[in-house]
Amino acid sequence: MKRKILILFLSLLALLVLLVFAGGPLLVKLGVPPFAIQTDNQGGIRLARMEFTPTAQPALQPGNPPVLAPNAQPVIIDTDMAPDDWLAILYLLQRSDVDVKANTISGTGEAHCDPGVRNAMDLVMLAGRPEIPVACGRETPLQGANTFPKEWRKSVDEMLGLVLLENPNPSANTTAVALLTNTARLSSTPIKLLAIGPLTNVAEALESDPAFAQNLHSLTIMGGAVEVSGNVGASSDIKNEVAEWNIYIYPHAAAIVFNSGVPITLVPLDATDFVTVTTDFYQRQMKERLTPSAEFVYRVFMKKDPWIRVGEFHFWDPLAAAILTDESQASYQELSLKVIEEEGPASGQTLVSAEGQPVRVAMKAELPRFEKLFRDTINGRLK
Repeated sequence: MKRKILILFLSLLALLVLLVFAGGPLLVKLGVPPFAIQTDNQGGIRLARMEFTPTAQPALQPGNPPVLAPNAQPVIIDTDMAPDDWLAILYLLQRSDVDVKANTISGTGEAHCDPGVRNAMDLVMLAGRPEIPVACGRETPLQGANTFPKEWRKSVDEMLGLVLLENPNPSANTTAVALLTNTARLSSTPIKLLAIGPLTNVAEALESDPAFAQNLHSLTIMGGAVEVSGNVGASSDIKNEVAEWNIYIYPHAAAIVFNSGVPITLVPLDATDFVTVTTDFYQRQMKERLTPSAEFVYRVFMKKDPWIRVGEFHFWDPLAAAILTDESQASYQELSLKVIEEEGPASGQTLVSAEGQPVRVAMKAELPRFEKLFRDTINGRLK
């Protein structure tokens, strides 16, 4: 009898260890915060939720934007307003060598149009640039019906519960496509476009205005997975192990963009897998928060603490933004890529193929170097 009890106890202990150390990512995938083994004052063992619930914090006052350099590069950000997008946007708004001309919202991405526009407006106000125009595009793809999980979209629409002061300016009285094409056309210098969501708006702009491609200096895209697994199946119940979310949502749009002839730098999971957000970074290295933007970034990390602890939150879009400003942040390969458009388990895959188009692909990045650039920029030390 004692032997059976001992075997049962050891089996349960093994199950607990497996759940904590191997099951963390699975729990996150299922929407359950990860757990840790803790002991009480009497030496008993219990399974505790690894959650970080910060106390209620007041809305941040807007910061002072950097004085733009005379040769500041004009940039448009096309975003789906997910948490890593917020970090990328604030990074660019803290730089004196970047002049953000517009934010366009991909309504097919994580944020719905109305809350996405509102949050983007409040975010640019936080950075001291409330005048930046914001507009949203269509909320459904022209082809297919791929979408982000509903619970993701709800949390993004609510900005994870974080509070920003309301931007008193109205949003742009136009569509995202018109804002993209008009801003590029009116710019005295070719625009650098950063696309950090599904490529719906960019594809429509390329198709609606043949001159749009010529008005772009370059296009930096966060999306795809080339030599690594995708993240769609790993973070949902969708049977797709090869696609990355931004490309998966609207593969046809990605194919249009890849075939456009615009000089593209693709920042896929191959590179972003090297820049995982760590607890050390946000708890120790971000201890000094010198700007409202830096404080907001820290609050985002606190909200994402359970995912950070199990290595499931990366600097996806911030790396793409950093590469736009500093190409030496990554190493690259010139590859011929095509996008699988057909529905099925390979939908949205970015595949090396002789039938593809030449794309410069970021393959590796250095975490300590990126962390320093991001931390210094967001704190206003690197103008």
